[in-house]
Parts: sequence; C-alpha cells; structure tokens
Amino acid sequence: MTEKHIVLEDIDPVVFYGIGNAHLQMMKALYPKLRIVARDNVLKIIGDEEQMGSFADGVEKIRQHVVRFNSLKEEDILDILRGKRTRDEVPEGVVCYTTSGRPIKARSANQQRLIDAFRENDMVFAVGPAGTGKTYLGIALAVKALKDKTAKKIILSRPAVEAGEKLGFLPGDMKDKIDPYLQPLYDALEDMLPAARLQDMMEKRIIQIAPLAFMRGRTLSDAVVILDEAQNTTPAQLRMFLTRMGWNTKMVITGDMTQIDLPHTQKSGLIEALHILSDVEGIGVVHLGQQDIVRHKLVTRIVSAYEAYDQEAR
Repeated sequence: MTEKHIVLEDIDPVVFYGIGNAHLQMMKALYPKLRIVARDNVLKIIGDEEQMGSFADGVEKIRQHVVRFNSLKEEDILDILRGKRTRDEVPEGVVCYTTSGRPIKARSANQQRLIDAFRENDMVFAVGPAGTGKTYLGIALAVKALKDKTAKKIILSRPAVEAGEKLGFLPGDMKDKIDPYLQPLYDALEDMLPAARLQDMMEKRIIQIAPLAFMRGRTLSDAVVILDEAQNTTPAQLRMFLTRMGWNTKMVITGDMTQIDLPHTQKSGLIEALHILSDVEGIGVVHLGQQDIVRHKLVTRIVSAYEAYDQEAR
C-alpha cells in the first residue's frame, strides 16, 4: 500500500471539499481503490499506486480551477477527472472571477485602457468620478497578479483625511479607528477572495491594508500597491508614497477630482502629480468619465447634475 499527502495551496479548502464534503465524496466514489482522508488543507491518500497518480494529477487540475474561478461545481470535477475540457481557458478580457463565479472584465473602453495601462506600465493613475470602477478594477488586477505569482503581495492604502483630533475621538484601538476609512478596500477583496483565504492572506501579510501615514520609511517590492482616494493626499504625502516603489512593483493610484476633502487652502497632491508626471516614461494616466460609471443608473445622472452645477458656479 502506498501513502501520499497532497497540500491544497492557495485555495479555500471549503470550496474544494464542497458543502457537507459533497465534492470530496464524489472524488472518493470515482476512485474506489483509494482511501482518501481530508484534514484542513491536506489530503492523505492510501491505496493503489496507479490510481493514486491519476488522482493526484486530477486534484492539481481541480486546485488550479478553484484558484482561477473561485468556485467549483460537480460537473467541473467530473470533466476534470475524466480528462475533458472545462472552462479552464479564461475567456478573453476576463481579469479574474468573484467568489460567486462572476467574471470581472472591462465594461467600457476606458476601463479596458486601464487594464492595458497596467500591463504596459509600472505606475498607473486612474482618475474619474464615483462608480467608474477605478478601485475595484485596480484590486482585481492586483488579485490576478497574486494568483499568477507575478507579485508576492498586495498593499492597499488610503489617506485618512480626518486624521488627528476627529480620529482620536473614535472608539477602539488604532485599527478600529482607521478601518472605516479602509472599508471600501475590504469590500472589494471580499468579493474576489473566499473569506477564509482572505483572512489567511491578511494574517500572513500577503495582503496588507494600511492608511497612507503608515507607508513612510518603507520600500515596497514584489508587490502591487494601490493608493485609493489620492485626491485627498497633500503634495508631500503623495510624493512620499510614490517614492516607496521598489523592485518588481506596480502601483495604481486612483482619485476623483470632484471629491477633494482637503481644506480649501491645501493643494491636492494628485493634481500636482498629474501635472508633473504625465509625460514620464513608464507612467500611464487613464481618465474615466460618466460613460464609464457601472453603478446604479442614477449615479450617472447625479454625477452629470453636479458637473453641470459646478460649471454654472464658475
């Protein structure tokens, strides 16, 4: 009798095993000559050596399927273990998949420009109004890089514009105080990574979320780094952030010029950076507009109404 251990890396074992271990039971039924025992993310297989080799190959293909699609169906298992094709060829244009199996891809020409700019440049500025998918698409590109192993970690940051006295009055420790500012980043990650896998990555600091002030003194290498709400940085803050860039790192800086929350006397670092860096080789700048808004149709109308109001006020 031969014994083998298989570690299910980079996936949530719950997705692999299925609800009530339904997927695991199906695999056992397909390989009756093997005794398969699952514990956490490790499979122990005992039995016929020939079937064991076939099963191990199948398990690896199923694992890759789960990594890519964040989901697994019984028909997928049958197709994979019987050597048939499933949807493991990613349709053109898909960045990655949500935990519910929904493909994430560009939904407008400018969103596709953002994807192309990320591929072609090490630093990308994505500027546009609320709802244009700047942050969500940026995080999707970061998750894809992590899954493709072209990056070792994801670092997400945001300025806490109400730092200081107002932040101090919030209850809890420092994490409790800053988490409300970072919630949109958590929301996007939770849409793309299974909860257990996301928690594990955050505990191992493969995914790091921190306010901008925590970036000082760091060199960020082998990572995809995203700065959200960059319009609320000061010139000094944004300059500090941009110069944290290390080897094998890509940066995505997103912002909305219509939502600057800095004091009126304070210049936005994003405005200054775009003026200074727009022609620098290796930096891409993508402007998104009303036509790129992918939220509720009312968001487009609201943005349009406010832009018209701003024009009249000038």
